[in-house]
Amino acid sequence: MQQVGVAAAIGGLAGAALTAHRGGRAAIAGALAGAVGLGAAEAVPRGTQRPGEIPALWSRILMSGALAAPLGWAADRVGVGPVPVATAAGAAAGALGLRPQKVALGPAVGAAVGVGLGLARRRGRRVPEAVAGVADGRGRRVPGAVAAAAAVVGYRTASAVLFRDPQVSLLAERVHPEDVPFVVPLASQTRYVGTGYVRSLAAVLGGTYTPDVKDIGIVASLDELAGPSFDPAGVDPLVREFYEHTTRFALDIVPEWRAWVRPGFLLYRTLLARPLGQANVPMSQREVQRGVRSRIDTITGVDGTVAVRGWIRSLADTDEPIYVGIYTTYRHEGRGYVSVGFPLPQASFTATLAPSAREGGGLVLNSRSELDQPGHYLTYIDPQTAELTTAAVRGFAERLDVHADGGVLRAEHAFWVFGIPFLVLRYRMHRKAGDHSSERR
Repeated sequence: MQQVGVAAAIGGLAGAALTAHRGGRAAIAGALAGAVGLGAAEAVPRGTQRPGEIPALWSRILMSGALAAPLGWAADRVGVGPVPVATAAGAAAGALGLRPQKVALGPAVGAAVGVGLGLARRRGRRVPEAVAGVADGRGRRVPGAVAAAAAVVGYRTASAVLFRDPQVSLLAERVHPEDVPFVVPLASQTRYVGTGYVRSLAAVLGGTYTPDVKDIGIVASLDELAGPSFDPAGVDPLVREFYEHTTRFALDIVPEWRAWVRPGFLLYRTLLARPLGQANVPMSQREVQRGVRSRIDTITGVDGTVAVRGWIRSLADTDEPIYVGIYTTYRHEGRGYVSVGFPLPQASFTATLAPSAREGGGLVLNSRSELDQPGHYLTYIDPQTAELTTAAVRGFAERLDVHADGGVLRAEHAFWVFGIPFLVLRYRMHRKAGDHSSERR
């Protein structure tokens, strides 16, 4: 019932935005109609929804159009015309689709919808009263709320026809953590994650927090990853040392972004990553030349076992977060896996990777596999019950290749979205100056 109530509230706001140009009474009537309509559109598919399914596509399309309407109304109030509003709405919806084809399709459909509505009005074709608009000295124009909602609905409909492979699929709803072992169920309790996340998590879990632990690794032992495709005994000693004693090493990073993704990532970083204090990947070598600080904070249980290992990377001069990842390992059906959880407000994004051997004693961790565990998972964590609702993000993939090259430790961390490469992070790991820990082993 909570989801139906939220949908009704969004529908009411959208209905008021769509009818506001006709006066106060019409806006009230529109709000009531929108609340009832969108509430019903949420309730009906949920009544027939089976476990593991997401709401029906038509219901999700209506919801996205309703969310766009108030933004279009706001743009209308500051004098933005319907074509720019529709184009911007389509572009925003397309950007959320991530893949380049959808990013390009969004503004194209939005512009077409905006122009089409305008032409229909100017040619005197019958247009519903809801799109009659307000007087502007040249006649009446299409309201921004309608332009935005129509653009988003048009884009979502066209996208559903053209792109049939699902971007996100619901795996589990309101389950316990043990039911989804490939998820790291640790969320941020605030809107900002930041470099102090593990400290705040310790206050929630009740363990002992230790910052910047010396001589510790992101995994306790590489032997935990043993399986049919990976024998830890064949790993180069330098690779093993890096994973089991990560803090002995300093990291040099060279980011290599594909040109097509740069504008979208700049928008993402400005609007989301920096305000969130998470997943703020450097855009250029100039940024990382400022220096990268790498540390591991831990939370230890009452039995003295390290329960949480948080690998935190930040810019050395400002301590601005680059990356806050919680590293875990687990075994399933005779195989070991690495799961890295990236805390989000009341949620977590998890990358679960399968290990395999690399020629020359290296290690490859890959999210693309025929096995059922590896992949990327977005999880909502109920703050009252701690139950998890998990969706698989099918279009995202990554591969980490770590190897020793003439006594130097290197790694290539490659990322794809819907099979299209968009980023490679090249690492060079070297022992910190004055660190002779390995000589005492």
